[in-house]
Amino acid sequence: MTMAENEKIPLIVITGPTATGKTELAIQLAKELDGEVVSADSMQIYKYMDVGTAKPSKEERQGIPHHLMDFLEPSESFSVARYVELAGDAIQDIVSRGKRAIVAGGTGLYISSLIDGIAFTPIAEDQQLRGELYEQAQREGNQVLWQKLEQADPVLARGLHPNNLGRVVRALEVFMLTGIPMSEHQRRSRLEPSPYNPVMLALCWRQRETLNQRINQRVDQMAEQGLAEEVKSLMQMGYGTTAFQAIGYKELFDYHRGLCSLEEALEAVKLGSRRYAKRQMTWLRRDSRVQWLFREDYKSSQQLFDAAMEAITPALPGR
Repeated sequence: MTMAENEKIPLIVITGPTATGKTELAIQLAKELDGEVVSADSMQIYKYMDVGTAKPSKEERQGIPHHLMDFLEPSESFSVARYVELAGDAIQDIVSRGKRAIVAGGTGLYISSLIDGIAFTPIAEDQQLRGELYEQAQREGNQVLWQKLEQADPVLARGLHPNNLGRVVRALEVFMLTGIPMSEHQRRSRLEPSPYNPVMLALCWRQRETLNQRINQRVDQMAEQGLAEEVKSLMQMGYGTTAFQAIGYKELFDYHRGLCSLEEALEAVKLGSRRYAKRQMTWLRRDSRVQWLFREDYKSSQQLFDAAMEAITPALPGR
């Protein structure tokens, strides 16, 4: 028996590439709709990683509760399956109190897995095997591991960049432990209908150069806010493997190890961020449910907010 559309949970999703203003819009909508925000950012989940993840401060949140943010130690691993479980629990809690749930972030895999109702079968983890794969990547390069994945799971490998090392390693780990490709586990997990009725809004600029400029400005701002000091603090606390896979951290890690200058590290952060934004756009363009809101089309944040409300309201009961 399939779930009727009117039984599904209305879910507002604010997404888009990095540095487009997702957090600000999500907070505005939450204030208007008596809502709460569920983060869909794979790095804002970690404690002590504030500047480099553009995590909104307590003041910027304006009293709006934010879920799945700032709760995990940087040494801990975190899976998509765990995200779907915890985000689902948060959404159920929010709607049970008569509030609106607003998912906001740019981690496409988290969002698509959540709104498509993917039911992950728990798969064992092997920390020793995972560590060996990371060590191999350090010795031989990420491309070598990606080529191993291409042989084991060509379907998944086609959608993964070799530098997305965390997912490449996890996919290899799953295949080596179960003998079943990750893509097949994912196919089986999509057999049940989604419990959500999502409205997906993506923020962006029409001109790629404008987006790149915004990204560069954000990195400069992060530098002014103390990104280098934040990375040094993480190093002193002994955090490494997970934290330093993130853009903005691995580059500054190299700076603190004397492998490059600060200027070179920041340029690498900008380049990595621009490339990540390109991958985010590729993911978004594949989803026909996405409604685009281009920043150039609106003269003010109020106009952007009004356009978002116009897109959202028809899908919300009682509005």
